[in-house]
Amino acid sequence: MPANAVIKKVRAEMQKAFEHTLHQFSTLHTGKAHPSIVESVTVEAYGGTSMKLLECAAITTPDARSIRIEPWDKSILKSIEKAIQAANLGLNPIVDGHVVRCPIPELSKERRKDLAKVANTQAEDGRVGIRSARRDGMEALKKLQKDGAITEDDLKRNEKEVQKLTDDFTQKINSALKDKEAELIKV
Repeated sequence: MPANAVIKKVRAEMQKAFEHTLHQFSTLHTGKAHPSIVESVTVEAYGGTSMKLLECAAITTPDARSIRIEPWDKSILKSIEKAIQAANLGLNPIVDGHVVRCPIPELSKERRKDLAKVANTQAEDGRVGIRSARRDGMEALKKLQKDGAITEDDLKRNEKEVQKLTDDFTQKINSALKDKEAELIKV
């Protein structure tokens, strides 16, 4: 694998870690309804099969303060209700006919601080993913140099490139974290 392919792979891995972190941030609710709050909740359906809520129901936000979940199979309404309660999202689901409604409560100051801590943890997970991609890239470059595929100068130049990518993506995560914390703390 040539050095530029290693750089390309490192960039793709770092981008994936960054996008995953942004998706994780979107699951933290700020008092405004958003389908991503419940999309990844795991529901027991159809004789013990586990599936994401997104895969077995339509999730909408009729207004800024509630989420409406309409399962494609009405027999799993109770399972959805239990799964949302078990997910510990701070939501109290209500079965209403053929749908489950989740009113979004106002966030207390303590809950906002807890969510900010969760965001910090998610950001650190993203940074770990970026550092892991960096480590793998550096090892691949060193192996190329050891095998004689690239020179010592090429190795140094490519290592600088990987380090620059690492710094850039880490900065992107830090910036996204700062924005998310401001959004969470704002009343």
